[in-house]
Amino acid sequence: MEKAQDDITIENLWEKIAAHQGETFYTAKNLEFTYVIKGGEFFTERKKKSITRATFEKAFLKLREDTEHQITGPKKLNCFGAPYVWGVFKALGILRF
Repeated sequence: MEKAQDDITIENLWEKIAAHQGETFYTAKNLEFTYVIKGGEFFTERKKKSITRATFEKAFLKLREDTEHQITGPKKLNCFGAPYVWGVFKALGILRF
């Protein structure tokens, strides 16, 4: 995995995610997806419901607080749309392992 990007903070997280819309990402199971941002919502062609900005922010904080590296995969994020959140975080270098 990529090294964590220290320039990504809770304050600029959504901006970073929005900057990469339309690019190809992969879930942990290697399923390809793209997404678009509409306001505070993340839409992927693989899901009918949106994932909110708040969901991404909560997952981001959860990862930052995980000093013992207990979060090892999307299911451990315990949030709606975890495979997509995980895929984006992995590509942006937010995951620390």
